[in-house]
Amino acid sequence: MAETTAGAAPGGEWRPTLDIDGPSEQSRVTVLFRAILLIPQVIVVVVLGIVADIVVIIGWFAALALGRLPDWAAGFLTGYLAWSVRVGAYGYLLVEQYPPFAWTPDAYPVRVEVRPGSLNRLAVLFRIILIIPAAIVSNVVATGWVVAGFVIWLIVLIQGRMPPGLFEATAAVERYMMRVQAYGMLLTSAYPKDLFGDGEGGPRVSATRPLTLSGTARNLMVLFIVLGVLGIVLQAIARASG
Repeated sequence: MAETTAGAAPGGEWRPTLDIDGPSEQSRVTVLFRAILLIPQVIVVVVLGIVADIVVIIGWFAALALGRLPDWAAGFLTGYLAWSVRVGAYGYLLVEQYPPFAWTPDAYPVRVEVRPGSLNRLAVLFRIILIIPAAIVSNVVATGWVVAGFVIWLIVLIQGRMPPGLFEATAAVERYMMRVQAYGMLLTSAYPKDLFGDGEGGPRVSATRPLTLSGTARNLMVLFIVLGVLGIVLQAIARASG
């Protein structure tokens, strides 16, 4: 089911959106040392993630009673989600600009929009079960990207930018992971979907809204899935034999 560029599905259900400015030139020096540069941000995200886990647990009980997240919980989790996505996009080589150490940065080429609202109490009750299929898909494509990560890093390092097809596929991975995270944190009632991009229609808001995948990007997504499955299977075999 295709969504409009505003993030609303035909049934009126809002899906979290991810806006990323188009692929741009990147400093080869920052690409070379990207993993090291990420360390301070990863530490912050991990610490915030611990707090977010506590807020989600409290919010889950509140959502069962109220049918929605309390405003304070929705505000914190929305900010945490946006921060983690900015860091993820930088790590995935989607942007050159270093993520700011700010809750609501004035300007950054990666933007997340969620609209916390009413939640179905039954879906909240069984959220941890309902999210399993989407979480598996998210883990597969993320693992696939990581398996291909060295080659991707090498391409960006040599070219000084991410090729369009690779940008689209990587943005699709990042957006799907964001939607799974938002669903798990009760920030949306919309189940994660559209791994292979959106349907046509509506004005273009950014390079990733609507997210239309080219043939190259779709082929890369299939490759990520295959590599992800292989990577997970090999990890399982290694653990079993160890």
